[in-house]
Amino acid sequence: MEANMRWVALTAIAPVAWGANYFVTHEYLPADSPLYGAAFRALPAGLVLLALCRRLPRGVWWGRSALLGLLNVSVFFVLVYAASQLLPTSVASTVMAAAPLTMMLIAWPLVSERPGRAHLAGAAIGLGGVCLMLLSGAAGAGVPGILASAAAVLVSSFGHILTKRWNAGTDVLASTAWQLTAGGLILLPVAAAVEGLPPALSPQALLAFAYVALIATALAFVVWFTGLRHLPAGTVGLIGLLNPVTGVLLGTAVAGETLTGRQLCGLVLVLTGVVLGRPGRADRRGGDRPGPEPASATDPRESPRSSPQSLT
Repeated sequence: MEANMRWVALTAIAPVAWGANYFVTHEYLPADSPLYGAAFRALPAGLVLLALCRRLPRGVWWGRSALLGLLNVSVFFVLVYAASQLLPTSVASTVMAAAPLTMMLIAWPLVSERPGRAHLAGAAIGLGGVCLMLLSGAAGAGVPGILASAAAVLVSSFGHILTKRWNAGTDVLASTAWQLTAGGLILLPVAAAVEGLPPALSPQALLAFAYVALIATALAFVVWFTGLRHLPAGTVGLIGLLNPVTGVLLGTAVAGETLTGRQLCGLVLVLTGVVLGRPGRADRRGGDRPGPEPASATDPRESPRSSPQSLT
């Protein structure tokens, strides 16, 4: 139980950093360059992690890195960037609270994790809180922004569960570096073709990109994928509800957005969902325990094709 709570605390760094990322993107990054914005977030983070792990993918991991980079990085980052610019910080981050239920449903067939009653209840309550917050008449909650956030939830949930399925036996730092680098490399030529020359960046924007790349991406993705390895997907998904909580608090305290009574009730429901899905409670009720480990990168049937290759 204590070990589980340590993994929960470590994993919680990611959604808190992502919730702050909505505010930083909305306030300091160029609004008309989502492709370059996503590329400048992904590629520096991937190269930093690649320098730390000093490993290249090998065998099946070339293809896996490209696919996961496309889902978890290229498409996801562009959608998040667009949502951050189109919606108030509190609303943009709140839509992501639909992720726990989506992750649970995808994890069931892909990694054999049957959602427990506590997790399902937590996800339903958290989703109810989201609905309260979105239906509260918040200014600027336009349909295009909400659709971008909803698409980001679906794409990232599928990508994160695929990561959980394939990451067993593979170094988390290395696989995260491969995904981020691949995603950034995919984005750069697309950004150049669609958006032309890179945007001019002010000193504030450069500092904002440093936070986005190093904290909200490199650090956040490593701890998130580490949590996915050690905790059930349902628990990790519910920890992700701290994303909207952070976004709402920053939106109201720093960006001057108004928190209505209905939004406050929704926030309480979201936090209740997190508490319901904590590991000890879910384990006692049964269900949603980590399923059998999928075939790993160190499986004899895949080795040596998929073992990491050292750069040294």
